[in-house]
Amino acid sequence: MTVSTTEASSSGGESTLDWIDTRSEARAKAGLSRRLRPRTSDSTDLDLASNDYLGLAKDKRVAGAAAAATLKWGSGSTGSRLVTGSTELHAELEFELANFCGSQSALVFSSGYMANLAAVTALTGPGTAIVADQHIHASLIDGTRLSKADVVVADHCDVGKVRHALETRGKRRAIVVTDSVFSVDGDIAPLNELHEACRATGAALVVDDAHGLGVVGPGGRGAVAEAGIVKAPDVITTLTLSKSLGAQGGAVLGPSRVIRHLIDTARPFIFDTGLAPSSVAAALTAIKILREEPDRPERALTVAHDLSNRLKEAGFQVSTPTAAVVSVRAPSPEQAFQWAETCRTSGVVVGCFRPPSVPDQISRLRLTARADLTEADIERAVRVIRESAASAGVESRPR
Repeated sequence: MTVSTTEASSSGGESTLDWIDTRSEARAKAGLSRRLRPRTSDSTDLDLASNDYLGLAKDKRVAGAAAAATLKWGSGSTGSRLVTGSTELHAELEFELANFCGSQSALVFSSGYMANLAAVTALTGPGTAIVADQHIHASLIDGTRLSKADVVVADHCDVGKVRHALETRGKRRAIVVTDSVFSVDGDIAPLNELHEACRATGAALVVDDAHGLGVVGPGGRGAVAEAGIVKAPDVITTLTLSKSLGAQGGAVLGPSRVIRHLIDTARPFIFDTGLAPSSVAAALTAIKILREEPDRPERALTVAHDLSNRLKEAGFQVSTPTAAVVSVRAPSPEQAFQWAETCRTSGVVVGCFRPPSVPDQISRLRLTARADLTEADIERAVRVIRESAASAGVESRPR
């Protein structure tokens, strides 16, 4: 006789999904539980957790462009890019992104996550070797897992290890995958040295410039442009539109033949619904503002250095920023969580990064520097972080 799962559960048998509760309890004991926190539109909290580096997400020009595009084109793109999901706005954004960053061509996706999956999976396969930095974005990691390629994980920013892996690979084709600005500590990859290693061994370089665009490089054109390799025929750049541009979506930039290849073969492009016109218009307007107000990237960097220096003076272990990310180390996941919670209660929202989200297993507060933060905002943030440390048992040693 067949027993239904309902009968098994009600008769005292173990349910197929009971293991979820066991895992959940273990995460809670380790201080690794997560929860959603819906924001209100009228919050007065000081936001140091988002990736709105240039302060454009609520800019009336950006939001107004999104609203106007919604009225003109509708609330959604209505289909995949190859069916009905491409509008004139999409084509315009792809032209402007390529032109602004200095690349030959661009292709827009519904998210940065999808852009990374597309770039890695479409450019690799069973006949390819991938050499990936240990600290790359989760979306790039997922791309390597889906690629069916041979994958080697190199120590963080270790060009020697990358070169050795390329020289000893067992596959003819190879790509190196790295972030430009790493999302946890905000350190920057040695892009020129990585590109030299790629050229010397016949490999291509894929760079996720999500945290570089809008902050690093001439006029905020990104770390790949700053390194002078954006036009190289063996360099592919991925971007997100949801950070410095205050919109939504992602993109891949590179040689035209690469973009044509993605259109023909990249499953995250072919089978995903296109980016909504409202987000396309918002990103287009943000690029225009960035062109007209080139001091915004420099201001974001200045704020990052101010936060870093003042927190170091207060006695905390703080990263030295190369972009708009500042991290403050915590002794444990539990203390990091409590520290962030106390900051939030005091009106300052900070990121809380804990394992398994951090590859080095070190918990920390992650602060976002924004171009629109004032001197009073910076002073408030430092004061709250300093005062909240004691409640979490975090010691500081002021200079």
